[in-house]
Amino acid sequence: MKIAVSGKGGVGKTTVAASLVDYFARRGNGVYAVDADPDASLGITLGLDPRVIEEQVPLIDMKEVIEEKNKGGGALVDLNPNTEDVLEEYSINRGNISFLRMGGVKQGGTACYCKENAFLQSILNSLFYDTDKTVVLDMSAGIEHLTRGTSRGVDLMLAVTEPSLTSVKTSLLVQNLANELGIKQLYFLGNKIREEQEAGFLKESLPEGTFIGMLPFDAEVLSLARGEACHESSLLHKQIEKIMENILGGEGIPQK
Repeated sequence: MKIAVSGKGGVGKTTVAASLVDYFARRGNGVYAVDADPDASLGITLGLDPRVIEEQVPLIDMKEVIEEKNKGGGALVDLNPNTEDVLEEYSINRGNISFLRMGGVKQGGTACYCKENAFLQSILNSLFYDTDKTVVLDMSAGIEHLTRGTSRGVDLMLAVTEPSLTSVKTSLLVQNLANELGIKQLYFLGNKIREEQEAGFLKESLPEGTFIGMLPFDAEVLSLARGEACHESSLLHKQIEKIMENILGGEGIPQK
């Protein structure tokens, strides 16, 4: 199963992504945990060694590797470099989890940005189409890493939303972008819900029938920000497990 998680900064998007990675890993699945957010906090939230994460160069900044993969393109950009070996060689592995840092997409005007972006797109193609492992992609709100080609490999996109106008606005933007890219399965996931009034606000503000669940505020989640493991019996883990079991039991979503 290939899942992309997006949402406004601070809504708990990375916490949700890390919980999904943990959920699949505990089920025995091999999981690629991919940090595609420039803030790059997924590894810390997963409890990986900060020193090891710091030593891992984001894929977008691996200049020598990118040049090597683009040799066949000559003066032109190879739009589909072979990058399957990169997944294995540059992952941080812990148990069933393989962690990768993507880095931010290069914008127009940046030297060689076409080569770099083509490299990232090839990485995503390998993740979505060439591996049987589960993939959880922690994205920025703009989902700029995805193109129409790579997005077809996404089985599910979750837009994490807290009860605020700015978060709702961002989630609607994510929905529009996902629709433009042809992502068929997009759900909103309410987070940090303290009272029924907040849940009601989200249901009224976002399209009917688009919520996959509501996650209550859980003080224990703060431990994740310190790189500590959140206990398996925590409210967050229980809710994520319930939501994913509902999703996996639905039609049209592959159980990989």
